[in-house]
Amino acid sequence: MQQAIAILDSGVGGLTVAKEVMRQLPREKIIYFGDTARTPYGPRSSEQVKQFTEQIVDFLIQFNPKVIVIACNTATAAALEYIRAKVNVPVIGVIHPGARAAIMATRTGRIGVIGTVGTIGSGAYTSALKQLSPYVDVVSQACPALVPLVEKGEFRSEHTTHTVDQALGDIKGQPIDCLILGCTHYPFLMDTIQDVMGQDVKLISSADETAREISTILYDKRKLASGDETPVHQFFCTGDPRMFQNITKQWLGEQISKTPVVWQVTQLS
Repeated sequence: MQQAIAILDSGVGGLTVAKEVMRQLPREKIIYFGDTARTPYGPRSSEQVKQFTEQIVDFLIQFNPKVIVIACNTATAAALEYIRAKVNVPVIGVIHPGARAAIMATRTGRIGVIGTVGTIGSGAYTSALKQLSPYVDVVSQACPALVPLVEKGEFRSEHTTHTVDQALGDIKGQPIDCLILGCTHYPFLMDTIQDVMGQDVKLISSADETAREISTILYDKRKLASGDETPVHQFFCTGDPRMFQNITKQWLGEQISKTPVVWQVTQLS
C-alpha cells in the first residue's frame, strides 16, 4: 500500500499546501485532516493548540504516513518541536519555508507578516526571518477576522473586501516590499489582499516552498512515490462535511477532478 503524505490544519487553510503538493508531486497520496469543528486556532492558548495538534497526529499515525505536514502556522508555532520529539516520522511546519521564500523575494529587507493572534504573538516568523538574515526589518500584524471568512467560503464579496481592508489597516501603510501570508487560510484571499496592499508588494505563501521541502526530504529518504499507481486521497474533517467538501472541490478543482477521493467525518476526543 502506498504510504501517504499527511497534512493537517485547523480547517481548510492547509488545502493551499495540499494543492501545491499535488501540483509538484502528483504521484503522492495525501491524507488531509481539517479540524473544522474547532477552528480557528488563532485565538486559543498555545497549550490548547498543542493538545489539538497532538490529537490529530495521534489519529494520523495509524495510517503510517511517510511525512507529516503541520500546514497551520498557529499549530507550527505552538507544537512543531513537541510533535517532532513525539513521533518517528519527519514533521514539517510552514513557518521556516515561508520565511525562506520571503528572504529570497525581498529587495529592500523590509518584510511584513500577517497571521493569527497566536502566530503573531509567538514571534515565530520574526525569529525565523532573523535567523536567516539578521539585517531584515520585520513588521507584524494579527488579522483575526480573516480565517472566519475563509471557513465560511467567503472569498470574493463586498463584505470580504471591506473586512480585508480593515484587517490590513496598519500594515498597508508600512514601507515593505513583500508580505508573508502567515496563515495558510490567507491565500484563499490572495486577490483581495493584493488589491488592498497594492501591486508593489509581493505576497508570499509558504505552500510552494513547503512542497519543495517535502520533495527534498522524500528524495533524500528514497521515499518518493514511483510507478503508475493512481493515488487515492483521503480527506477528514471534524465539522460540517458539506461546507468542507464544497470549499475543497472549489479550491483544488482539477487537481482532484480525475483522482479517487475518500471523504470522511471524524471526531477527536
